[in-house]
Amino acid sequence: MVQVHDKKFRPFISREAIQKRVAELGRQIDHDYEGLRPLFIAVLNGSFVFASDLFRCITIEAEISFIKLASYKGTTSTGNVVTAIGMEENLHQRHVILLEDIIDTGKTLSAFVPELLSRQPASLRIASFLTKPEALKYDIKADYAGFEVPNKFVVGYGLDYDGLGRNLPELYELAE
Repeated sequence: MVQVHDKKFRPFISREAIQKRVAELGRQIDHDYEGLRPLFIAVLNGSFVFASDLFRCITIEAEISFIKLASYKGTTSTGNVVTAIGMEENLHQRHVILLEDIIDTGKTLSAFVPELLSRQPASLRIASFLTKPEALKYDIKADYAGFEVPNKFVVGYGLDYDGLGRNLPELYELAE
């Protein structure tokens, strides 16, 4: 068990299982994008650990950029998507892979994906460390998903609870 702020969390997905799955995703993306030089766009803050590990598993030519979006405060979504840092790359006819830490309700990406598509990329796919199908309220799906998890609050491996817990190398679920 670990404590983050006022809540206790129990181990959920091990560091070894995470690293193995991220390496598998890297190999799949290498295969799918051979010769295409994709641009990865990592959604901050949560995806930075996943993005870093995944990007190091990629062996094809690729670039990475970052965007800051937010819709969470505490353990629940605020329902509002806020863009704090914009993106300046030209996406026209680029193969883009959007990197996300978790697809929960899908609200954040449902607000951001149309903006990306308006920039006319050659293709747009989503890679998410976690997906929560039970929580999904918008038509957003990961093309590359690390783990499918139940609708429980989790921390670690980049995911936080009010700013803390991102540095935990494993994934932990809220202890009820």
